[in-house]
Amino acid sequence: MEGDTPVHPELALLDLLRAWAHDSLHYGSRRRYVDVAGVPTRVQYGINYRRTNGATYSMADTGDACHTRNLGVVMEGACDREARRLTREAAALAGVAEPDDPARRLAFRDITGNLSPADVATDPGEAHGEEGTYLVSLARYERTVNQRYAAFLAEFAPGEEDELHALVLRSVISGRTAGLSEWLDERHGPGAFAGVFQASDYFTPSTVP
Repeated sequence: MEGDTPVHPELALLDLLRAWAHDSLHYGSRRRYVDVAGVPTRVQYGINYRRTNGATYSMADTGDACHTRNLGVVMEGACDREARRLTREAAALAGVAEPDDPARRLAFRDITGNLSPADVATDPGEAHGEEGTYLVSLARYERTVNQRYAAFLAEFAPGEEDELHALVLRSVISGRTAGLSEWLDERHGPGAFAGVFQASDYFTPSTVP
């Protein structure tokens, strides 16, 4: 994909489109900074928060988790789900078919959001070199981001996954969680957003030297 003349130019173009859409959504996400001893410090990114003492709003998921309670994963998954949707529609409109080559077929499925659980069930240890590294990274990203985000949508919005996904995206871009919190409260009870994502020690008082 990186050469002057890609072996599969359609696949390279789709990969670029997915990356552009994904990064554009991140770039457009709400950020807020405060001054801490003369240093601009980011305390909000999208719907994720960090206190000036470094405490993060939600804890990292465990390595073997199939679900997520981490807002970073939710935002990453939301941006990639939307980027893949746009790329999938572009591929369909342009008539780009799934390649026959196994490695490029996996790349196409990744780019368009059509990977199956079997595609990423295990890291392809038999692959070597740059291609092997790419395939291993593809599988790891799918399991730790996209599958966990899909599990989040299915868990908290069964039958309404697309509605919750759209609401998450709007919240990430605007930086306002009121609508998302209200939506979750209506379905899972008061305080659902904080109950799902807030780390228990987020508001632990800072140690004053």
